[in-house]
Amino acid sequence: MDISFLGGPRPQRGVGVVAPFDFALDRELWRWVPDEVSLHLTRTPFVPVEVSLDLARLVSEHETLREAVRALCAVAPEVVAYACTSGSFVGGVAGERAMCAAMTQAGELPSLTTSGALLDALAALGARRIALVTPYTESVTSSLEEYLAQAGTAVTGRAFLGLTRHIWKVPYRDVVDMARQAVVGAADCLFISCTNLPTYDVIPQLEAELRMPVLSANQVTMWAALRRIGAHAVGPYQRLLIEEAQRARPPAPEQSQKRQQQQEG
Repeated sequence: MDISFLGGPRPQRGVGVVAPFDFALDRELWRWVPDEVSLHLTRTPFVPVEVSLDLARLVSEHETLREAVRALCAVAPEVVAYACTSGSFVGGVAGERAMCAAMTQAGELPSLTTSGALLDALAALGARRIALVTPYTESVTSSLEEYLAQAGTAVTGRAFLGLTRHIWKVPYRDVVDMARQAVVGAADCLFISCTNLPTYDVIPQLEAELRMPVLSANQVTMWAALRRIGAHAVGPYQRLLIEEAQRARPPAPEQSQKRQQQQEG
């Protein structure tokens, strides 16, 4: 059968993703990605350390990130994202910026991290006080609080699981239970940390129940990466994505005309 009329696959735009060696949620990342964008993932080398501050530092060494970005450059992505929350907040705000600089230098293309994407998402929502959910130990959770404090964000309540392994196996019901525990103060939004913690399907449920925006590590990473290339993350009933779509939508003709008249007046 002659199929030459199909003309080949649709052109794709590329987003490079550097993930820790134990990352298990590739499919979840894809759920935020529109059809015209492809993800290209690579992983950091294995190290025999459980989830901890030590592991966060090891997987985020600048040379490790540089090598990963160089590998991704073979498929010419337009942007690179380091999909690791703890690895990108463990050095504080200055450390996160240094990681982005190292990756940008290695690949000569825009680079971002999950923790940096979180700050961008909070700014987009105008959120300064957040409830915090993590699967981490107390020490790793406290390190995230310190990072947020450096960025001017207050944590009004928190809940954590104390896990050091197999985080991707945590069921949604445990995430929901932690969220309910964490939202105890006057928070502007909820953040669910860790790119290895499943969150996609639970975000709409929590937003409806808690009546506030809910952010997650994978969500803000994909939102920020796609935003860098002028694309938009997809996902039902997620406040961050809805507000982004509304900002991108051109005004109706009558609104545009009224705005022009106001400017001329």
